[in-house]
Amino acid sequence: MLPGSGTVLDKGNLDPADDCDMYIARVPIRQPPPVSSRPSRLRVERLGPLPLLNHLLERLGVERLLDRFVPTDDRRGRISNAKALGVLLRSILVEREPVYRQQETVATFAPEAFGIGEEDVAALGDDRMGRALDRLFDADRGALLTELVVSMAKTFDVSFDRFHNDSTSVSLTGQYARAKGRSIRGRKAPFITYGYSKDYRPDLKQLLLVLTTTGDGGLPVQFRCEAGNTSDSKTHVETWDALCRVAGGTKFLYVADSKLCSEEAMDHIDRRKGRFVTVLPRSRAEDARFRKWVQDHEPAWEVVRDRPHPRRKGGPRDRWSVWRSDLPSRESWTIVWLKSELLRLKQGATREENIARAQQQLETLRQRIETRRPRAEHRLRARTDKILARRKVSTYLKVKIEQEPEHVYRQENRGRPGPDTRYRRVTKRRWLISWEIDRAKIAYDRKSDGMYPLLTNDMDLTPAQVFESHKGQPSLERRFEQWKTVHEIAPVFLKNEARIEALFFLYALALLAHAVLERELRRAMRRDNVEFLALYSEERRSRRPTTDQVLRLFSLVARHVVERADGTAEAFEPELTEVQTQVLRLLGVPLSAYTKTG
Repeated sequence: MLPGSGTVLDKGNLDPADDCDMYIARVPIRQPPPVSSRPSRLRVERLGPLPLLNHLLERLGVERLLDRFVPTDDRRGRISNAKALGVLLRSILVEREPVYRQQETVATFAPEAFGIGEEDVAALGDDRMGRALDRLFDADRGALLTELVVSMAKTFDVSFDRFHNDSTSVSLTGQYARAKGRSIRGRKAPFITYGYSKDYRPDLKQLLLVLTTTGDGGLPVQFRCEAGNTSDSKTHVETWDALCRVAGGTKFLYVADSKLCSEEAMDHIDRRKGRFVTVLPRSRAEDARFRKWVQDHEPAWEVVRDRPHPRRKGGPRDRWSVWRSDLPSRESWTIVWLKSELLRLKQGATREENIARAQQQLETLRQRIETRRPRAEHRLRARTDKILARRKVSTYLKVKIEQEPEHVYRQENRGRPGPDTRYRRVTKRRWLISWEIDRAKIAYDRKSDGMYPLLTNDMDLTPAQVFESHKGQPSLERRFEQWKTVHEIAPVFLKNEARIEALFFLYALALLAHAVLERELRRAMRRDNVEFLALYSEERRSRRPTTDQVLRLFSLVARHVVERADGTAEAFEPELTEVQTQVLRLLGVPLSAYTKTG
């Protein structure tokens, strides 16, 4: 290159005989572009599944209802309470970040995807979100949810002919010394205390969340927060009354577990011409009467389900049978008995395993008392009872504790023993533990393995219909699983119990949107005869897609904006894959939701 010329030397046309020291440049070098045309910044704006969710939330009318029920009367906030709560609701669905991290979370997305402007991101501090939760706690959340559910039923054609109810506990880390059901701004706050932990954490205080879903798609329609030590049996009356307001009558079928089988709850529903299906507890006399009767009789079982093993290929078939009892309950209602072949095998294997484990622990205890001899029988009895109770085999293992004399002879005087040495007998008593297996009791219980009763006050339901309504209950359990795993409802990083209850209400709204999206996608697949969607990695097929799979499919969608030094900008809209386009088409979401956001 010639100094300062900006060109390179072309040696191809030179004469080797020339001994000149300078060659003529033939090939010019392209000059660098002007500084003003260089890109100065590349901005990546995440969209993720938010445009899809915004379309769904708009159809549900969530933000419109939040704006009406949670008005903004505080001039300190740049954004309204409805906007702030909408940001938190979208975050629960997409990012699951704590309340204090909303500002930095939204900053990584295109702001309009969260329903706010770019200038409003700085206002999403934890204080602003906390005040929005305060106003949500003060609002009439029951009326808000009722209006939202009624609107959802009309928009998405949801049937209210059957409801499923259950409850779960959410453990909270912290003392919450003031959270004892106090009044906050005229409303009773939840009582955070110890109770029966369904999370198996009795060392932590908790709250009880009561949820009711529809039989049509498992959509949440009623939610409330109760004290941590509230019994499930006391929640059904208030829940059923709320469902009557949602359904506009009492014609629906109310399905719940054995906690519904209390005199107060069942009588309340039956007197008001309501219908229910519940599990009859083992403590009822009707249960013991049937298990005694079945020892010498065989019910006329009717097979209502017979399909391959749900988890193991080639395993025993999943076969269910029903039988209507000839004798009614003490309330003169119908009892329908169910029998499951898989449940029968599981209960038998569990019983044998528990007996074997209890025998091992009793043997360990017997060897231990040979070196450490307890002096009191009641202490030893308490230890054996604890083993039997933990393994639930107290009716199968009969434990006997008795003393055995042990004689030891010792010299009366010191010295070397001789022919005239006198001895005295010292008698000690040691404890012996023995047990035997009650084979007759095992045979008795084996006769009724895999059987349990259902109770209903609707005499017109056939046994098969009672079975189908009861088998819809696991869909509600899956909603609880989504709360605790997908949405990560715990841990809770809040100290104020009023804000915690308001936050849990937002989780209920998020679960509602989650369930509606799943239901609409599956209905669209049946309508368009779409057998599967390639939502898994490596384009593996999903025949029953979930909302979590759909959200993961759109998680990396982003828009790129090139900002130049002269102030101009050029946006590059995301290029959707074939599967993403197919999902949007099935859900009725226009492509402009991603190509023209805002």
